[in-house]
Amino acid sequence: MLTVHHLERSRSHRILWLLEELAIEYKLEIYQRDPKTMRAPPSLRALHPLGKAPLVTVDGLVLAESGAILEHLVERFGEGRLRPAAGSPEAVQYRYWLHYAEGSLMPPLLVRLITETLKKAPAPFFIRPLVRAIAGKIDAGFTSAELAAHSGFIEEALAKQPWFAGAAFSAADVQMSYPVMALVEGGRGGGAAMPNASAWLARIKARPAYQAAELRGGPNGSPG
Repeated sequence: MLTVHHLERSRSHRILWLLEELAIEYKLEIYQRDPKTMRAPPSLRALHPLGKAPLVTVDGLVLAESGAILEHLVERFGEGRLRPAAGSPEAVQYRYWLHYAEGSLMPPLLVRLITETLKKAPAPFFIRPLVRAIAGKIDAGFTSAELAAHSGFIEEALAKQPWFAGAAFSAADVQMSYPVMALVEGGRGGGAAMPNASAWLARIKARPAYQAAELRGGPNGSPG
């Protein structure tokens, strides 16, 4: 039996969604975030030293990292579904977006989440302006421009085609859902309008498998 160790409101929603798209039976173990720190519970470290979700156990293996998990599941169970044909131009795009989501897009989003937390964090009144000023300088010197560039890049890509790997929906769209949602719905896109990404989000949310994943694992979205 395939088991998904799912942390609420996290990247692991993508794994549930993929399994629903593939119509694969799975067992679901749900973990709750610490209400104060929003961190994953220590119990996840019993499965993997880093104690982070998503984690999947299947065929005696413990799989970590959402992109690697998606690739493994598509190769193991997909029977040609949810990925372009090998050697096609779409396959190049597919691989790119699978890695781009976490490799390039998530780092500045994480920095933005940290600076947002710093600006809201309780602190003595005489320190608070300094903390907010430091967070503001990080955003002004790095985060805002980075996220604006990524937003424009994504908008341009989705202006040319309905899905990230081309004309057909694929696991690359599943992988991109978490960071694009943080950009568009989390208001972290550098203030730029993102109509193409917004339309793409509407398309993925209309998919029955996406809705089924939310019914089983709770709403998708960033903890921030």
